Amino acid sequence: MPLAFDALLTRARALAQGRRRSLLGITGSPGSGKSTLAEHLVRALNGTGTSWAAHVPMDGFHLADAELDRLGRRDRKGAPDTFDAAGYAALLGRLREEREEVVYAPGFERVLEQPVAGAIPVPPTARLVVTEGNYLLLESGAWARVRPCLDEVWFVETDEDERIRRLVARHEEFGKEHEAAVAWVLGTDQRNADLVAATRDRADLVVPASALPSPCGTPEN
Repeated sequence: MPLAFDALLTRARALAQGRRRSLLGITGSPGSGKSTLAEHLVRALNGTGTSWAAHVPMDGFHLADAELDRLGRRDRKGAPDTFDAAGYAALLGRLREEREEVVYAPGFERVLEQPVAGAIPVPPTARLVVTEGNYLLLESGAWARVRPCLDEVWFVETDEDERIRRLVARHEEFGKEHEAAVAWVLGTDQRNADLVAATRDRADLVVPASALPSPCGTPEN
């Protein structure tokens, strides 16, 4: 029987039955639907109006463009070494341990394509934190510190043609001309996608696109 969203919701809810806060990671290649799944899970878990679950994307740990320029990495934005992986792992550790105070996480402004400090409040009432990003299962460098902070990691898998279509549409939505969007998706984005795909076997669960709550009509992470 195909995996359904309700089964994912039940599994996510079960993660937070212990005394401490739990962290669920959702990963997958760029454009696979990670954000769609995370947002729907958190919305459903908070359906009673309480802040029972929180969504903390990895994207807030993008290095700022000024720093990427200094490092000479601007043309590879989105690659593993264009994030503050150590800072992300440190935040996950704090989210796991801190239950008395609000923890603020950085967000990411799509229009500006820049991280925004202190944009996401995680209240003490949050029993489950859903975090999503490309490199949750990467084992190199500071990324290796991420997986031990997470109770489970799910890998979202989507048809390759559809994934590429979404990415091109997203880049166009945020200002790239069509040719430039296609070149970026088939170049920089594809190298990152291949790297992420190689981590699939380390996931606790592989989530097919059919399990997402609704067809992804807009480009998603």
